[in-house]
Amino acid sequence: MAEQDSQASHSAQGSSPDPAQLFPFPLDDFQLEAIDALNQGHSVVVSAPTGSGKTLIGEYAIHRAMAHGQKVFYTTPLKALSNQKLRDFREQFGAENVGLMTGDLSVNREASIVVMTTEIFRNMLYAEADEHDDPLADVEAVVLDECHYMNDSQRGTVWEESIIHSPPPVQLVALSATVANAGQLTDWIEKVHGPTRLVLSDFRPVPLQFGFCSAKGLHPLLNEQGTGLHPNCKVWRAPKGHKRKGRSSRPPQPEPPPISFVVAQMAERDMLPAIYFIFSRRGCDKAVRDLGVQCLVTEAEQARIRACLRAYTTANPEAVRDGLHADALLRGIAAHHAGVLPAWKELIEELFQQGLVKVVFATETLAAGINMPARTTVIAALSKRTERGHRPLMASEFLQMAGRAGRRGLDSQGYVVTVQSRFEGVREAGQLATSPPDPLVSQFTPSYGMVLNLLQRHDLAKARELVERSFGRYLASLDLVEEEEILEQLRLQLGQLQGTAGDVPWEDFEDYEKRRGRLREERRLMRILQQQAEETLAHELTLALQFASVGTLVSLKAPQLRGGVTPAVIVEKCEGPGQFPLLLCLTIDNVWLLLPCQAVVSLHAELSCLQVDGVRPPELGRAGELRHGDQNSGGLALAVGHMARRHDMTTPQYDLAGEVLSQAQTVQTLEADLEAHPAHRWGDRKQLKKHRRRMEELELEIGERQQLLHHRANRHWETFLALMEILQHFAALDELEPTEIGRTVAALRGDNELWLGLALMSGHLDDLPPAELAAVFEAISTEVNRPDLWSGFPAPPRAEEALHDLSGLRRELLRAQERHQVVVPAWWEPELMGLVEAWASGTAWNDLIANTSLDEGDVVRIMRRTVDLLAQVPYCEAISEQLRSHSRQALRAINRFPVAEADDLQKAEASDSEGLNPATERAA
Repeated sequence: MAEQDSQASHSAQGSSPDPAQLFPFPLDDFQLEAIDALNQGHSVVVSAPTGSGKTLIGEYAIHRAMAHGQKVFYTTPLKALSNQKLRDFREQFGAENVGLMTGDLSVNREASIVVMTTEIFRNMLYAEADEHDDPLADVEAVVLDECHYMNDSQRGTVWEESIIHSPPPVQLVALSATVANAGQLTDWIEKVHGPTRLVLSDFRPVPLQFGFCSAKGLHPLLNEQGTGLHPNCKVWRAPKGHKRKGRSSRPPQPEPPPISFVVAQMAERDMLPAIYFIFSRRGCDKAVRDLGVQCLVTEAEQARIRACLRAYTTANPEAVRDGLHADALLRGIAAHHAGVLPAWKELIEELFQQGLVKVVFATETLAAGINMPARTTVIAALSKRTERGHRPLMASEFLQMAGRAGRRGLDSQGYVVTVQSRFEGVREAGQLATSPPDPLVSQFTPSYGMVLNLLQRHDLAKARELVERSFGRYLASLDLVEEEEILEQLRLQLGQLQGTAGDVPWEDFEDYEKRRGRLREERRLMRILQQQAEETLAHELTLALQFASVGTLVSLKAPQLRGGVTPAVIVEKCEGPGQFPLLLCLTIDNVWLLLPCQAVVSLHAELSCLQVDGVRPPELGRAGELRHGDQNSGGLALAVGHMARRHDMTTPQYDLAGEVLSQAQTVQTLEADLEAHPAHRWGDRKQLKKHRRRMEELELEIGERQQLLHHRANRHWETFLALMEILQHFAALDELEPTEIGRTVAALRGDNELWLGLALMSGHLDDLPPAELAAVFEAISTEVNRPDLWSGFPAPPRAEEALHDLSGLRRELLRAQERHQVVVPAWWEPELMGLVEAWASGTAWNDLIANTSLDEGDVVRIMRRTVDLLAQVPYCEAISEQLRSHSRQALRAINRFPVAEADDLQKAEASDSEGLNPATERAA
């Protein structure tokens, strides 16, 4: 087999065209390396800076396939890019050799080169390929342009699915901007698809120079080596007296320069044309206004712009932006963002490519591969607002925008200008300009459509294998190796501890610890009871001592007696400072003490008094004073000792209280039990306890890490199984077999195919006229996240009623998803139903736009999402003929200019897509 492959690659190489004859200029090393890999039969991943000439490798793959009598599919992430490639390739290879496939039409699909979005390619791979109509039958290579779009959170999964399901004989040509982990991407493609070569290049044909513009002017940002800030850059610091105002602790940055100042600075230095990136549509439109009457073009250039604008207006009278933007265009200034009509954007792109538009204010979507190279790119801010709040730009986003600077063959130098903003200054600009690119991350996630399509074609084991071939699983497996090593270390530590303390019967240890804890608690309780008894008895004793005779035996507790209880006799009662007397006592140890009544803890009134008359006490004048006795007092001390030996005189009276005695007995019993316990004779119990605690921590950490590893390794498959259960709940699967409902859902593409399919099959939409049907389709297939959303067109009552009828179904679906911890949106956007119905009923475009807060581009996007769904309906299995018919009528009513571009309408007339569902390329 390997020998056959080798022969095939040699024969392919032998008949491959010579790049020197195809291209009239010498190729760069990385281009030659990639071409060599293709000629050896390998797939390639080309990771190189924007504008370095990656597209040439895709063009070579086309020349080579045509020389072999084979085809090439050229995929792009956006429909706008597909249209641009279609125009370029028709010019380069001849219109008859180039076809186009989009969500709603297919033109010349048998051509040698077929341009499509990556999503259409993925859908085609899921389609049932029968013997007569394999869509990839003669395809030699598939070009995946802008492959770094795998990072896109909404569409990234499409690239992974496309690579996983591409037949191994097809060569993949993945063209990506610079990413940190191109090697991992290549290794993964080799694992799931076949031999793949990585071609890396940091070569930039037009070198970039980074500048920074503040209110003081435009100056270089980086040093000559490009490794740090330019020596003349002064990092701004807040003045010393600056006091924080409000919640933010960040000192205010200097005022940003006006846009007119930045543009004037570039014009002075001959740095135009420029793309000026501003991260909001409103900001782009405001910038056009802020330039006022500034004119950036010559009279001759203005005349050419006027001629193009006149031709455009004649062809598309309803698609001209208001007077302000048309006037700005004549002065070489334009705005380009998602709110602008696609037709107007194309006009701007065309004029910019001709060098007639000098400044385009654009949102970052323009950086996504549209061929609009400029001499300069300006990045207005280094952070942007997102749905999750304000965040700094990622290095890859910055590089993508910066890469648009420098036109090959026109400029010897490209310029990237960062601008002082309210949030960032020269330090942040320097950090971003010198940052390496970010790595690609996986966005792969199973969907209802994926589950049904895989189960239609494969058994469960094969479906699992395909799901587990994702880039996400591959990246997780790399982490798993590291995690497994950490786990091994933890297990080793645990093993060592078990060797030291593993033979200890932990049940005994735990029992011993439990008993020790109980003993501690009982001792604490005894101290409390003693204290309570002491406080109660102290008052009684003090009163009794007023009437006690000299010679009475007592027990003393005082600091002078070092904390013990000492038997003594009262020899004399002296007048005290208060109402109670001071007691002059002689202790068993022949020590004289003058103490207050509170020092007596037991009064032994029941014992006979001793004779104290013959003893001469010393003169002690201060409470607490102490004097050692002599021979004379020694006899009395011996008499006290004699009495102490016969009677208990060392237990304080409060310890003889009933509850204290009972508690003391409990403590004594527990102490005896503890000493008899086998664990009492073990070695260093403190160390054992420490080992035990560490073993428990390790066991817990190992368990948690294993659980996390399992989740990371299996999360896609677990999602797949959860989606299967939901599909079974809604009768789309019978065990593992897709039912009629399931096959209908599988024929759809959308954010939640099950929701769309259930809505279509519910019967609630069958009787709706085409315009109302389109209105409901908009409500269930799109989302508009705008706080200021309004439409002057009320929702049609029948459409509102039908949508209301669907609410129970949606509620059930969302509950089922919640039960299975699956998050897939089921859109519900009733606010714009009236707008869609009005357009489908023939309302003029200008009237439509005058009655909504949405920008024109937003309205086009909503209509196109609706068109995408309408185009799929006729190919669904389990729906009524009436719904099919109404969907076709609604599609024709909505899909008119400017929703459908003029080019598309012409292509549609020549369309050859009869009988195929454009979402899946599958026959009805």
